[in-house]
Amino acid sequence: MQRKISAIGNSYGVSIPKEILKKLHLKAGAHVEVNIDEHEGKIIIEPISPAKHKAIDVEFVSQVNDFINLYKPALKTLAKK
Repeated sequence: MQRKISAIGNSYGVSIPKEILKKLHLKAGAHVEVNIDEHEGKIIIEPISPAKHKAIDVEFVSQVNDFINLYKPALKTLAKK
């Protein structure tokens, strides 16, 4: 997917399509890490996991994700009530 680099103040930015943000469960204000792969000539943008961003225990995050994945249908039903 092609995007255009835009000037934003003294920096530059690229808009990220809503579909990509949705797939990564990101929204405006989310923190990301921006790096470059000089060998490949690529810009790499990665979401910062809650464990890295807020110093939450990685094992706890893993357990919560497992719980959500296991009970997703029930949680969706409860959310509608």
